[in-house]
Amino acid sequence: MTVEKGYCYTMNVTEQGTREAGRQHYLAVPRTLVFLTGANPVTGTDELLLLKGAPHKRLWAGKYNGLGGHVEAGEDIRAAAVREVWEEAGIAVEHLTLRGVVNIDTGYDEHGRRPGVLMFVFVGVTTDRSLWASAEGAPEWVAVGTLHELPLVDDLYELLPRALAGPFFFGHYAPDAAGEMQYMFA
Repeated sequence: MTVEKGYCYTMNVTEQGTREAGRQHYLAVPRTLVFLTGANPVTGTDELLLLKGAPHKRLWAGKYNGLGGHVEAGEDIRAAAVREVWEEAGIAVEHLTLRGVVNIDTGYDEHGRRPGVLMFVFVGVTTDRSLWASAEGAPEWVAVGTLHELPLVDDLYELLPRALAGPFFFGHYAPDAAGEMQYMFA
């Protein structure tokens, strides 16, 4: 409901323009990606909490990624990020900062354009060092200075420096002619 100069306006679900006949709107699945930082309590070294993908996973098995996942119906983006951190690492985070938004074009298949992904990238700080593993993988604190030595999910080599350093960024991933993702940032 919108209120302006004493008038009340409502917007119906049919007024969202997502189901217009003959139009090929781009559809996107919302996801979150969260990077938590903290100082190692013994060495004082800056560390980053990453999730090492479980060996049985179809995607990113054995690779390091941030925490996160799909946004559930009826859930806002921030709530999804908080839930995913809890589910994947057992950490209750309160303060997260939205650092970037990435539009991921997944290309075409035999039915036409596939749904894409709209990824919301968050960062936060925590002192909580107690972790639990999930079906997704095992969370690990890693020294920021050693990230280049780890098998990261491919886009993290470019995305992580932007997420950790700021300022707010936008990204667009799209497949090239061979189907390999190309990463562009603004």
